[in-house]
Amino acid sequence: MPRISGIDIPNGKPIYISLTYLFGIGRTLSIKILRELGVDLMKLAKDLTEDEVSRIASHLDREYTVEGQLRRKIGQDIGRLREINCYRGLRHKKSLPVRGQRTRTNARTRKGVRKTVAGKKGVKDLR
Repeated sequence: MPRISGIDIPNGKPIYISLTYLFGIGRTLSIKILRELGVDLMKLAKDLTEDEVSRIASHLDREYTVEGQLRRKIGQDIGRLREINCYRGLRHKKSLPVRGQRTRTNARTRKGVRKTVAGKKGVKDLR
């Protein structure tokens, strides 16, 4: 099981799929990297030579921000938005959708499980 950037990539899958197990690398970027390095896309990860694995790992370290560095950078960016109290930062603080989605319905992923609020009393009680 080859290890790239601290992540064990799966053996039985083509290398262009296996690279997507790294945070920050999707299929398109994976294919681009492998073509630049001249590695066969359909080669299984377990069939890679040590040289190919080291070339891929060094190329990723040089050219791209992946895994822990990328997670840290994203966290810092969100922290900066919260700190300067911009609109997006306030939305992050309140755990609400940041990019303009509606919240009256369909925001359950960000808002979490429904919190029931007691309803108003009927009109009959007021008389």
